Parts: sequence; structure tokens; C-alpha cells
Amino acid sequence: MSAITLPVDDEVGVAAFSETSALLSTYKRAPMELVGGEGVELIDSDGKRYLDFASGIAVNALGYGDPGIARAISESLGTGLIHASNLYRTAPGEQLASKLVERSFASKVFFCNSGAEANEGAFKFARRWARKIGTDAKVEIIALRGSFHGRLFASLAATDRPSYRAPFRPLAGAVSICERDIGDLDTALDEETVAAVIVEPIQGEGGVRVLDADFLGRLRALTEKREIALIFDEIQCGLGRTGYFFAYENVGIVPDMLTLAKPLAGGLPMGAVLVSEEIASTIQAGDHGTTFGGGPLLAAVAGYVVDRLSDPSLLKAVRENGTWLGGELDVIARRSGKVRAIRGTGYIWGLDVVEPANEIVKRGWDEGLLALTAGEHTLRILPPLIMGQDDLRRGVNILEKIISQ
Repeated sequence: MSAITLPVDDEVGVAAFSETSALLSTYKRAPMELVGGEGVELIDSDGKRYLDFASGIAVNALGYGDPGIARAISESLGTGLIHASNLYRTAPGEQLASKLVERSFASKVFFCNSGAEANEGAFKFARRWARKIGTDAKVEIIALRGSFHGRLFASLAATDRPSYRAPFRPLAGAVSICERDIGDLDTALDEETVAAVIVEPIQGEGGVRVLDADFLGRLRALTEKREIALIFDEIQCGLGRTGYFFAYENVGIVPDMLTLAKPLAGGLPMGAVLVSEEIASTIQAGDHGTTFGGGPLLAAVAGYVVDRLSDPSLLKAVRENGTWLGGELDVIARRSGKVRAIRGTGYIWGLDVVEPANEIVKRGWDEGLLALTAGEHTLRILPPLIMGQDDLRRGVNILEKIISQ
């Protein structure tokens, strides 16, 4: 793979990323300016390389400089058709939807631009279906403690982050959060008023908490009995990150809807809602829409990404390397004495640390490692799915150093 770099103007390159940046300050950005990427490394404007244990927050599953992504973009641009309204049919979107249907429980797919939009769409579809089978009172959406589903008004209402929610109240109504307890859910899931439950099989932003398969199975039984839609949010944990194409395959639970985004289009903005036949049959023209969702350029790239991420050999490598990685993280925990707990599977792991996790992330910059947090005291690692064991070992060695300091 060859490095992809961006030209840096000597007069504006660094200044554009300084404190005088015209970008709205919704992020506390790291000080380095990234200008290129190669394989599983990112490169800053000084030429320094960083081993990527973040993947753009689970987006860059195929790393950097993937020739298939470049080829798909080039071929799509060659048609002259970057965008076409969803009032018309284009082959890439139709083909991508067919691939996702063939690989899943779904009968239909809706494309959008992000994970938050995918969850908002799923909420609408759930309410449309629930009113069809019940009454106008069957509208409530239930999320779980520790959840993160987005920052739009309904998805934010389903996100268990008080500091994110408080400045923007009132949020969307009839959306509430319940404990991760089957007894509490048994009480909360009123078949007359609840339209859907949304669940992350692995709560990424909530601390990389892997939900127990038995718990999910009992929840599935409750929702089926009471005619409540079960939505799996696999925006962060889906598309190969667990070593299975969909995370639900590993737990043996089939949802009614599933939301995807992050790696779907290889870094281009794309989300999707996979919908069962029963729910899809209640959706009518005009019930929902999107200007850009499923456009030909993005869908062409996503078609290539789906083929790569569903490759059995890649998924097997993620499972096997993920097991090895979990063992190495356990060694770090025992040797350092500064890790309280480890959770994860495949290429998604969280380490509860004794100091603010952000301090460890910052030390990683100096050592050439990019990692993430998932709460104040949880260090999160999300390597590209193409990362081999040699690079994983290199990252683990750096992790041990910056955790132990």
C-alpha cells in the first residue's frame, strides 16, 4: 500500500488547525495535524507515524490506502454520477441493499448518512409498525443503561449520558432508559405502550460492555411475546469487529431491525437500517426520506467494503487475533497493577484504568499510538480489522508502557 498524503500549504497548513480555526469547537482536538495514512498507521505534518488503535472510532476497518476503496471511488467518479436523487433508481444502491439482505435476517434496507440518522429512522419505522399492530398509544422507545445511540433529539434521548442531554432538553418524548436488568425490563415493557427496545450488543461508548447472550435471549423472548420491536444498534460493534459480520450472529439472537454506519462506506458518510419483512411491510412511500442516503458513489464503495468485511478469512483472523489480544491485555493488567477490569472481544476492547483514561491516551501520542476513551476511566482500543499480530504486539507493548508510567 502506498501512503496517501494531503498537500500542506506552508502559510495556512498549521494555522488552519490552531486555536483560531474557523471550525466550531465541538471537539477537543489533539495537537497533531494528520496528513496521510498507510496500512495501519497515520502520519502527521512532521512525518511522525502513529500506530492506529482507534480506526477513526471504528470507521477505518480496512486501514489506510486500501486499493479497492480507491478503485471503487475512481470507477464511480468515472461514471459522472456522484449523486442522483432517491426519486430515481441506481444500480450501486440496489446491489448494496441486496448484499446486506442476503447476509442478514432483513428483507429491506434504508440508507442514510450516519449512525444517529439510522437510529432515528429505526425509531420511526418501529412506531409506524407498532401503530399498525396496536393503537396510537404504542409509541414508547426503551434504551438501556450505559447506552449511546447518537446526538440527534430522539437518539440523544436514548443515550445514557446526562452531560450530553442536559443542555438540550426537552428531548424527544416517549423515549426512556431502563436498567440492564431483565426484571426491570419485564416491568417496563408494557405491550400496550412500548413500540421498541434498542440495544447495543456491545456498549462501545458506555465502557465496552459486552451484553450477556442469556440476557439478550430473555429480552428477545419478552419482546416477541409482547409484540415489541427489538432493534440492535451495531454501529460500532457490527461489520466484522467482533469477528462475525454482524454481532448478533455471535449471540444467536435475531433482531427485528439493525442499524449500521461507521465502517460501512470505508470512511465516507453512510448509515443503514436493516428491516424485517414484518416491519418493512408497514412502511409506505413518504414515511421517511433522505437526500444523500444510498447515493451511487457511497454505495459503490460500501459494496466493496461489505465484500471485504464479510470475507471468512478476515473474520477468522479477527476472532483468533482478538483472543490473543485479550490474553495480552490480561497480562498487562496483572503486571502493571493499574488495570481494574478488561472487557471485549475481537477487535473491540475496554480497559478500566486507575487514572483518567485521557491521560493515558495523551501519553500514547508521544509514543506513536492512537487510542480512545470510553468514559472517564476506560481506555478503548479499536484497531483496524486488517491489523496483524505483529502490529497488535507493537501496540500492546506501547500500551503497557503508557499505562505503567
